[in-house]
Amino acid sequence: MAVQLSGLWLPKPRTNQDALQFHFHGRPRPSSTSTALAAASASLPTPPTIQIMGGKAGTWNGNGSSVMTIEGMEAESDWIGLDNDLYHWTKALRPVQWYPGHIAKTEKELKEQLKLMDVVIEVRDARIPLSTSHPEMESWLGNRKRILVLNREDMISTADRDAWATYYARQGVKVVFSNGQLGMGTMKLGRLAKTLSSGVNVKRRAKGLLPRPVRAGVVGYPNVGKSSLINRLLKRRMCPAAPRPGVTRELKWVRFGKDLELLDSPGIIPMRISDQSAAIKLAICDDIGEKSYDVADVAAILVQMLSRIPSVGSKVLYNRYKIDTDGHCGKIFVQKLAVQLFNGDIHQAAFRVLTDFRKGKFGWIALERPPR
Repeated sequence: MAVQLSGLWLPKPRTNQDALQFHFHGRPRPSSTSTALAAASASLPTPPTIQIMGGKAGTWNGNGSSVMTIEGMEAESDWIGLDNDLYHWTKALRPVQWYPGHIAKTEKELKEQLKLMDVVIEVRDARIPLSTSHPEMESWLGNRKRILVLNREDMISTADRDAWATYYARQGVKVVFSNGQLGMGTMKLGRLAKTLSSGVNVKRRAKGLLPRPVRAGVVGYPNVGKSSLINRLLKRRMCPAAPRPGVTRELKWVRFGKDLELLDSPGIIPMRISDQSAAIKLAICDDIGEKSYDVADVAAILVQMLSRIPSVGSKVLYNRYKIDTDGHCGKIFVQKLAVQLFNGDIHQAAFRVLTDFRKGKFGWIALERPPR
């Protein structure tokens, strides 16, 4: 059985002592565990039991389960279980949707510009490569050559990077890991774009036409680092860039030397996000407008996710804030942090948790692992 609290899930207490440690809205439970549970059951509807795949018990720290670890990589069952729990956590929340007017205009213009491109550079967030994959991208590209860039490689672990590198290598996808802020991977990207499009001018010469620069379009979700990547490649600030979604609002061609032209484009995102687990990850990683989601809800889910990831866990959260996770309920954790540091301001406490994650205060970790 599970108990629902403000749209987030609490696991079933394993012992009476554990049950006594749970709190509701900052108030201690009554001394009688059975009385408290009866009161909670009377006031709250009974939700369905959460099914965790992979044979893992319904606990948050994996005690009692057999977990295979290879160079720090969690077993498949850990990530399947976390993804299933995340699906249930998001069901009770207000849907996250964000589609500013300029995106619709950009999408229409981008489809027209794709006809002029020799190669497409799709940029994704290395922390959430699947969630920053546009569902229509494949149909838009058709047979055009594509380079996949996983930006912010400095914000994930070596194990995460190796897992994604292996995954895409098996698919035959050309992938470049980059750090748009420091410029790592940009020169390799430029060389690869020219190599993939080397046949363009061969065909032009055969037709008696003069050679022209290779045209590469840089596309992807908002705030994944497209403009920063181009600026680093050009070694000068040619495109507006800032650490928030929605800064670039129009398409812009820029020249890289004599051989390459790059198209900087605003972030594109589906009109409606059907996968709310992906939407929450976009919010956590700041790849979607802040007005589209409740900061307290997103921070609470982040706490619950971090508690489940072995490389982070409750210990890292405690070391950072000196607050116990108390059954790994993110809502309660954020409330306690608000009382301790922000005079009860839930919004400020939630924003602190999200900011700390984005700055790597819990370590550099991905929130997704490749499907198997």
